[in-house]
Amino acid sequence: MLQVPFIRENKEDVIKRLAVRNIDASQMIEDVISLDEDRRHTQTLLDNALAESNTLSKEIGNLFKSGKASEANVLKEKTIELKETTKSLTETLNEKVEALNQVLYKIPNIPHLSVPKGSTEDDNEIVFSEGTIPLLHEEALPHWELAKKYDIIDFELGNKITGAGFPVYKGKGARLQRALIAYFLDKNTAAGYTEYQLPHLVNEASGFGTGQLPDKEGQMYHVTEDNLYLIPTAEVPGTNIFRDVILNESDLPIGITGYTPCFRREAGSYGAHVRGLNRLHQFDKVEILRVEHPERSYQALNEMVEHVKTILKELKLPYRILRLCGGDIGFTAALTFDFEVFSTAQDRWLEISSVSNFETFQANRLKLRFKNSEGKNELAHTLNGSSLALPRVLAGILENCQTNDGIVIPEVLVPYTGFKIIN
Repeated sequence: MLQVPFIRENKEDVIKRLAVRNIDASQMIEDVISLDEDRRHTQTLLDNALAESNTLSKEIGNLFKSGKASEANVLKEKTIELKETTKSLTETLNEKVEALNQVLYKIPNIPHLSVPKGSTEDDNEIVFSEGTIPLLHEEALPHWELAKKYDIIDFELGNKITGAGFPVYKGKGARLQRALIAYFLDKNTAAGYTEYQLPHLVNEASGFGTGQLPDKEGQMYHVTEDNLYLIPTAEVPGTNIFRDVILNESDLPIGITGYTPCFRREAGSYGAHVRGLNRLHQFDKVEILRVEHPERSYQALNEMVEHVKTILKELKLPYRILRLCGGDIGFTAALTFDFEVFSTAQDRWLEISSVSNFETFQANRLKLRFKNSEGKNELAHTLNGSSLALPRVLAGILENCQTNDGIVIPEVLVPYTGFKIIN
């Protein structure tokens, strides 16, 4: 969440920059400032009461030493009153802090100055494109029909076992899925990221730490009896490794990668654009995460973008990169670049990765800090990116690599699959 001192000192600029998201945040910002004033006033009263109590305790001790027990007992009566006052003020302070946090939780991150204005995905800026869109034969099929033709993904079986959005991968389809995961992890570890195997369930604190709660609560699967959430992305457990941690400046940068299944309810997702692998409730994804010094986080963002580009170049898939506009950028992000692969058989672009810098937004929630060169605690910057989300990469491979003889596996994946063609 945003830092209260920053809001207080840059009120008009915060409101102006949040307007890029098409949000009128003026009332929320006023509420933050007002609630913070109440909090600080209560904190002052509590500090004064505690200081007075400490002073009286010392006086009482001196009086007893001087044989003035009656005077000491009079002061002890006052300390009893002060204890009740401090207890009441502590409760009031906690209530005011909670009220302030509830407003802060609803305010999204401030967009980076380079984020364009816009309302929908149509207003995103194309900043890079690479690869040649292949010319397919006349009988080319979309991936869901190819999956059925070659018996590699069974959507109906997944629907029977669980429901729509839970496909079953079979034979060479399962092998190709496993190959992509291993290939992505190998690329990421070779680039310096440390591999982690992460939990697939997280507690409520972890959801709040990375900003999925309360913003995306309706999209997350909730295990109510244990109050645990199925992860929507490895970003959540991966970043929460560093919750309530104070790092040394020499520890930075930190880079981790991990494969997890991801679970998203995707409520309200209907229509032809969600067919096949286009939108699922359970899907596999390999993630990269960075914890960075604030002075170099945007350099790190560029490095992450370049890293994802090398993967897509090796897969030889046509792709483009978008800078997301204010109306499409995620709640927690300051700047996001989306990667899209072209689905030739569907004649449309499919999002396969988002690479984002959250600046201090997550770190403030997580209390993720480092001790800077002056010995002071400073909030770190967090970043994450898909490297990559499998369903639409797989869809792109099936559709773009189809021939009359079958689906030709990208050369870089053959050592992982053990076969060159699906036929």
